[in-house]
Amino acid sequence: MPLADTFRAFQKRVRGFLCNRDANVAMIFAISLVPVIVAAGAGLDLARSMIVKSALSEALDAAALSVGATPGLTQAQMQTQAQNYFNANYKIDSSYGTPATLTVTPSGQSVTVSTSVPMPTTLMKVAGINTVNVASSSTVVWGQTKLWVSLVLDNTGSMTQTDSTGTSKISALITATDQLLTMLQNASTTAGDVQAAIIPFSKTVNVGTSNVNASWIDWTDWKAAPSSSTPANTVGPGDSCPYSWNSNGFACAPNATNDANCTNGGWGSDCVSTVPSNGLICPSVHQSDASTGLGGHYYNGCYTSVATGSTVQVSSGSSATCNGYHNCSCTGSGSSKKCKANTYNHVWTANSTSTWGGCIMDRSQNYDVNNSNPSGSNGLFPAENTQSCVPSKLGGLSYSWSSLTSQVNAMTAGGSTNQTIGLDWGMMAQTTGNPLNAPALPANTSQYIIILSDGLNTQDRWSGDGSNEDSGTDNRMALACTNAKAAGFVIYAVFVDLNGTQGNSTVLQNCASDSSKYFDLTTSGAIITTLNAIGQQITNLRVSQ
Repeated sequence: MPLADTFRAFQKRVRGFLCNRDANVAMIFAISLVPVIVAAGAGLDLARSMIVKSALSEALDAAALSVGATPGLTQAQMQTQAQNYFNANYKIDSSYGTPATLTVTPSGQSVTVSTSVPMPTTLMKVAGINTVNVASSSTVVWGQTKLWVSLVLDNTGSMTQTDSTGTSKISALITATDQLLTMLQNASTTAGDVQAAIIPFSKTVNVGTSNVNASWIDWTDWKAAPSSSTPANTVGPGDSCPYSWNSNGFACAPNATNDANCTNGGWGSDCVSTVPSNGLICPSVHQSDASTGLGGHYYNGCYTSVATGSTVQVSSGSSATCNGYHNCSCTGSGSSKKCKANTYNHVWTANSTSTWGGCIMDRSQNYDVNNSNPSGSNGLFPAENTQSCVPSKLGGLSYSWSSLTSQVNAMTAGGSTNQTIGLDWGMMAQTTGNPLNAPALPANTSQYIIILSDGLNTQDRWSGDGSNEDSGTDNRMALACTNAKAAGFVIYAVFVDLNGTQGNSTVLQNCASDSSKYFDLTTSGAIITTLNAIGQQITNLRVSQ
């Protein structure tokens, strides 16, 4: 056959083959089966990998949190602890693959834990893919990069009360605060990143007598005579006090800060029925139940009886006597007997400031409700000696944890309740400049105030009798809370109301930054659990990714 005919026959056969449709479905199905199987396998293995990924994430979170919650670990200890926690929490069976050894990477105040699993495939093996690598990591950072906390703690007399277990509120507060300080210390990986200030309060706060020469203290009220004094050119000693006790509440008696030679004439009696040779007349303490805010205020000075050079007749007749009058003499006898005494001016002389006990009362309004520094004569902190002088001393921010603990352990209870002054000094503790000289606020620092009180406000510098709730003190407190929150402080407020006898503290509830940060407690033991819970919140570790 000629070559041309052969070629034409070949072309005809090829065209016939290409046009032939016999058995096409089976062939197409066979060709398409491979990608269908691969696609189905990919979907199945993707689902399996998601299961592995989820399990890895949960177990890695647990491992990272365990390391982050245990400061001071070496790299080897971190590795061991993280691996143990991961192993305990990874629940996927080995058919899904075996995770690689964890990698633990600390960095500042964070730690990252990571691993991967070479997961065997199922149907994807048809395409030659035998394993899929599933990787995951978890990073935990401390809740705050830097943290400042003012612990404003009620040290009033009622804190000595005990609950049904016999536990006093003050002892529970000391235990709870010690534990909170430990939590704060453990939350800091770099010294100074976390700092705390202890602010005990009653009607006053105690800054310590070491500040007696501080420029920010105002001595005006401390040195002042009783406001209703009417010194006169009268007979003395032996005459009536140059001030009135019954309308203004002054006790004519000595006190610890007054001259040792002060005489005690008691309430409402002559000041000096018997006098020392110096002739001092010394008021002592403002009537304790006065509702003017001055109840329990000590007057720090005496009237010195200065002779005028004149005399007056004080008694006559056969029974005449000098009756203890100073520089008095009698002449004559019988009905003509006369006794005369020198007359005196009563001159107020303040005691030395060395007799100050360290306590500070509210600043002048409206300095009393904000954290502005004193400037010149404005906003100074007035010294006071008072029956409500809180014994426990406050301090500024510190990360000397042993010193802070010693300060807490020295707390004792006494005095009436003025939450405003405690809150104000809680702000001042985190404020640069006088009086407590906090450092400049570092970047990424969160500021907290935790205020705990067991009673309603009863007395401040201007109002209250120290026993009953005082609306004036509450109003000052509300202003201080508003200012503190506006200044960026997060406030936790804790009200300790044993057996629920006082009802709710509205002013503390409103002071808290939000409702989750207010606690109403009815047992002493709850102080410990509550401060522990607050500590966990503010130092809480969080999973960042």
